[in-house]
Amino acid sequence: MRTGSRSSSLLGQAEEIREQLVAWRRHLHAHPELSGHEQQTAAWVRDQLLSQGLAPRQPLENAVVVDLGSGPGPLVALRADIDALPIQEDTGLAFASQHRGVMHACGHDGHTAILLGAARLLGTHTLPGRVRLIFQPAEELLPGGAEPLIAAGVLEGVSAIAGLHLWAPLPTGTAVAVPGPAWAAADRFRAVVLGRGGHGGIPHRTLDALEVACRAVGAIQTIVSRRVDPLAAAVVTVGTLHAGDAFNVVAGRAEMEGTVRAFDPAVRDLVQHELERLLRHTAESAGAELELEYLRGDPPLVNHLGVTRTMARVAEDVLGQGQVRSGPREMAADDFACYLQRVPGCYLQLGCGGAEGGVYPHHHPRFDVDEAALPAGVAILTATALELLEGGVPVD
Repeated sequence: MRTGSRSSSLLGQAEEIREQLVAWRRHLHAHPELSGHEQQTAAWVRDQLLSQGLAPRQPLENAVVVDLGSGPGPLVALRADIDALPIQEDTGLAFASQHRGVMHACGHDGHTAILLGAARLLGTHTLPGRVRLIFQPAEELLPGGAEPLIAAGVLEGVSAIAGLHLWAPLPTGTAVAVPGPAWAAADRFRAVVLGRGGHGGIPHRTLDALEVACRAVGAIQTIVSRRVDPLAAAVVTVGTLHAGDAFNVVAGRAEMEGTVRAFDPAVRDLVQHELERLLRHTAESAGAELELEYLRGDPPLVNHLGVTRTMARVAEDVLGQGQVRSGPREMAADDFACYLQRVPGCYLQLGCGGAEGGVYPHHHPRFDVDEAALPAGVAILTATALELLEGGVPVD
């Protein structure tokens, strides 16, 4: 069957199970679990696969993997992340989170539903090889859940891997497939400034840790503007700053946490070096002490050129001519990058933002996805797997 005809047929099959996809997604949305604590989610996913007559296994307590097919051809993997975020939901949806302070605010509920749908569609085909479905926990952590699964052997024998991320900034019915570096590396830092607290009306007898921390936050903003090549790309974001307990007390301790993003390993190293240097210099110049932790997280996400061409072609067959772009890159991060360091593959962004793109961004308390995107996601993943099974992994 020609690629376009098959993709159209698969989209039709996926549309036929749209109600099931929506029901799966809404169940998951109402019952989110934080990264590293997805035991109930994993058990529910396992039960759904068992009900399809499959034989899932759990290489980790909160992960599920299942193989389909037994043909002599290659082994292709598809992956979905299953974890939620520590966010209090404010959507007002009838199926809003039932767990206070925990929310599917990034689309992982949709990813899981899509992969369950792909399992159903793939089960209707005689596969010329095997397809491995990976339901991965802890994507939102640094480091994430991909590496433990890789260590548990989920990539053994895998020839290629594909995945997708529902992306609210993109209108529903569109997609982005970036060849080469697509998403950034992501690091995390934590800095504690230790000064000397005291009376708010007698500041000259204190060492104000909050003031020193504020200077440090300002100083590190110059790293990207003055130390990184303007033609390169990097981000330094301070996400939290906590200090003080009372309005009339000078803070003796201030703690900040943040993230560093970059594509180029050399730029990543430069930003880390400059960040540590500026934080230490700012603290020392004020006479304060500094405790600093820097954690290397996900590597840059680099899509394989040949697999990306295949997935982009499939996506255009599903969504329509001109609906798939090759950019832009994103400074977001995802530990799907860890799989791509080992085997060729592609991570595609699938629009789920309605007609104009989503109003609320990912990780927002009012984030939601347009469920009309779910059948397209099923068709794209299923067709991509079949293409890679039949044609093998294309060269770059």
